[in-house]
Amino acid sequence: MTITDVSPATRARWLAVSSVAVGTFTVVTSEMLPVGLLTSIAATLEVSDGTAGLMMSAPGLVAAVSAPVLALTARRLDRRAILIGLMALLAVANLVGAFATGYPVILAARVLTGVSIGGFWAFAAGLGTRLVPERSVGRATSIILSGVSVASVLGVPAATFVSSFAGWRSAFAAMGVVALALAAVLYATLPPLPGQAPAQTPGSRRGWLSGPLKTVLVMTVLVVSGHFAAYTYVRPFLEQVSHAGPALVSTILLMYGAAGVAGNFAAGAWAARNPKPVLIALAALIALATAALASIGLPLVVLLVWGFGYGGVGVTLQLWIMRSGGGELGTALFVGAFNVSIALGAFAGGRVVDGVSISAVMWLGSGLAVLTAVVAGIWGRSRTSGS
Repeated sequence: MTITDVSPATRARWLAVSSVAVGTFTVVTSEMLPVGLLTSIAATLEVSDGTAGLMMSAPGLVAAVSAPVLALTARRLDRRAILIGLMALLAVANLVGAFATGYPVILAARVLTGVSIGGFWAFAAGLGTRLVPERSVGRATSIILSGVSVASVLGVPAATFVSSFAGWRSAFAAMGVVALALAAVLYATLPPLPGQAPAQTPGSRRGWLSGPLKTVLVMTVLVVSGHFAAYTYVRPFLEQVSHAGPALVSTILLMYGAAGVAGNFAAGAWAARNPKPVLIALAALIALATAALASIGLPLVVLLVWGFGYGGVGVTLQLWIMRSGGGELGTALFVGAFNVSIALGAFAGGRVVDGVSISAVMWLGSGLAVLTAVVAGIWGRSRTSGS
């Protein structure tokens, strides 16, 4: 099929898919903002690095709750209106954060960010079935969810890069403007998407939390918590332990992001056939990188390995969720588990940073990555043996 064979209606639907993908990128980038800005925010608002880490914990916990709550309470509302409203809310939250005069204000803004994250991600994930023909649903869903994966590895470096020139408030303000513009784009590109009550089938309540799905959720909690326990505090680590200046930190995190994008696409192609060995390999890379960072330094080389490893985690877990047969309820649980893990990881890392040392948090991330690989390996053997 040539480009001339594509009808205007088809182009419009794929434009809508792309707009939603940019939306998932925007909400997750907003969620990740404090990671690269942690030191600057903590100094400006006069709190410790560990306390500042609550800016990651709060939206993660709120998102984990808001996803199922909004999916239940707003299921009959037009999805187009919901997504536009949640993007507008995100714009307000980021702009409030940019002008916050104290830590309680920015923390309240982060709670609003969490509402937007959970609701947008939960509603957006299943829109592929309503925007494109059935034969294209898989591709559309991959595009929509790619915004999550790319944001996870590019959002922090981009925000850090902006803040290195104009301060941390500029990064929040920029994301507020982006979210506001995107709300207008969603209004222009999305068709009406009337709400509908969830369909109930005789077996829908029996298989939605199968053994394989439970295991994937456990691995999600382990690897994502471990990653964010360490990565939330990577900037103060680079500054205090590796003695890297602001310009070098920005460069390192940008290269980390580039490695993460490469890992995302490489893992996606590999994991489509069998996600288990891919997740084991990725967890091993994260474990090796965080352990090496704590013990021998070499931040540039190590962060490239770390970025490549974590960059593939999201897409690999998503493909494993699909293979587990969890369906929409499984996806909702995955969203919740992922966001709870961000919050738990950031919180646990903060306690380690404040109570032990900045280097110790890297060992925590390494240990949880190793445990992820072990669980994945054991799960694979039990499935093979039929137990």
